[in-house]
Amino acid sequence: MTGRTSPSLAEALATGAVVLDGGMSNQLEATGHDLGGGLWSARLLAERPEAVAEAHLAYFRAGADVAITASYQATFQGFAKHGIGHEEAARLLALSVRLARTAARRAGDAGVTRPLWVAASAGPYGAMLADGSEYRGRYGLGVGELERFHRPRLEVLAAAAPDVIALETVPDADEGAALLRAVRGLGVPVWLSYTVDGPRTRAGQPLEDAFAPAAGADEVIAVGVNCCAPRDAGPAVEIAARVTGKPVVVYPNSGEVWDARTRAWTGRAAFGAGQVAAWREAGARLIGGCCRVGPEAISAIASAVGSPDR
Repeated sequence: MTGRTSPSLAEALATGAVVLDGGMSNQLEATGHDLGGGLWSARLLAERPEAVAEAHLAYFRAGADVAITASYQATFQGFAKHGIGHEEAARLLALSVRLARTAARRAGDAGVTRPLWVAASAGPYGAMLADGSEYRGRYGLGVGELERFHRPRLEVLAAAAPDVIALETVPDADEGAALLRAVRGLGVPVWLSYTVDGPRTRAGQPLEDAFAPAAGADEVIAVGVNCCAPRDAGPAVEIAARVTGKPVVVYPNSGEVWDARTRAWTGRAAFGAGQVAAWREAGARLIGGCCRVGPEAISAIASAVGSPDR
């Protein structure tokens, strides 16, 4: 965090809305970086770490209060597929947090005085597969197996001391339950965010059932949705708030659709800052964008939130 009397993120959520950043991948691509391959943006942790820090800084300058690290697709198994050993993979996971901290310091040096936080991204099992499985779930693994997959990476991210861990783009309630088990005892707060299709997870479970385990989890400071169509965000925010009583996190995609076969986005954007007021009224406190949502859109969200020093 920056600032001399920075509150915790949980304390900030108790008093008002906080602005998340936008898509890491589209910001890196916009500045000329190739993200081809199974590691996606995580590849640049090894090859171009300065580019990752600059992407975070662009969002802080645009008005984001929280930077989500470039570790969404960073796993020990995924790195191993590309010849990166366990020790180096752990270093890169920790580096993802340090790069976001570096960007926050640079923003402070440039005159930003509001608190800035770092969220360590932990994507779903399907992100490691790099075949679109994060939009389907139902991997054929049990809750215990998924917990064992996630725990080592979460331990490394927690040791890097982020302000929060973002358990994000979770397609399946079973994986949500596994992640809640995997973060116990880490000593770092988390948010749990599903990717959804209407009022259900991508795997087809009702959101009421998916959100319910988070209600009693002390580690969870926010629950909600990301990487979904903007039209699905509002109803999901209402369900998350009603079921859990916790602050809600919401950061949808632009409205375009990812085609896993062609690895390209199709359709038209349908996301705008005009939707923010309704989300806030329904209980949203962490508000930003996911895929294809860039600094310009985050600046508009920051204006809609109306927080000072932007």
